[in-house]
Amino acid sequence: MIARTVGTALLALALAACAHSAAPSTAHHPEARSYDAALDADAAVDAALERAGARGTRLLLVMGANWCHDSRALAGWLGTPRFAALVDEHFELVLVNVGMPQTDDGHNLHIARRFGIETLPGTPNLLVIAPDGTLLNAGTATSWRNAASREADAIYTELVGFTAI
Repeated sequence: MIARTVGTALLALALAACAHSAAPSTAHHPEARSYDAALDADAAVDAALERAGARGTRLLLVMGANWCHDSRALAGWLGTPRFAALVDEHFELVLVNVGMPQTDDGHNLHIARRFGIETLPGTPNLLVIAPDGTLLNAGTATSWRNAASREADAIYTELVGFTAI
């Protein structure tokens, strides 16, 4: 009898989980799965810094993961026409897959260390980097774990603050 009750409870939980995952998203942000695990992140960052130097722009380095809704939201915002225009004019954008650094399954973490960020407490992280490799937002680079709940205008305004060279 106990096994049957436990089995029924587990079935109910499984069905509830399926029903929940099938429900339409109520997110008020776009989402994109832009974190390519096969990307040669070192080469992409180096090339973007070189382009930034040649163009007089900055590197916008997003370190996130496709499993993370906040990472997908930030990538989604950056892909909208409004943000894409800002990024195209003022930044070189690189999105780097970092896996799951908070569970010791991180990838490309050495790139964050290259710019002075020793640990990534979660995802995503947004680093604004001058062409000479100077991290310009050390105080906020790892504070983006709530990107999905941030307002688009607030994100945009923060990025605009890094456009002047």
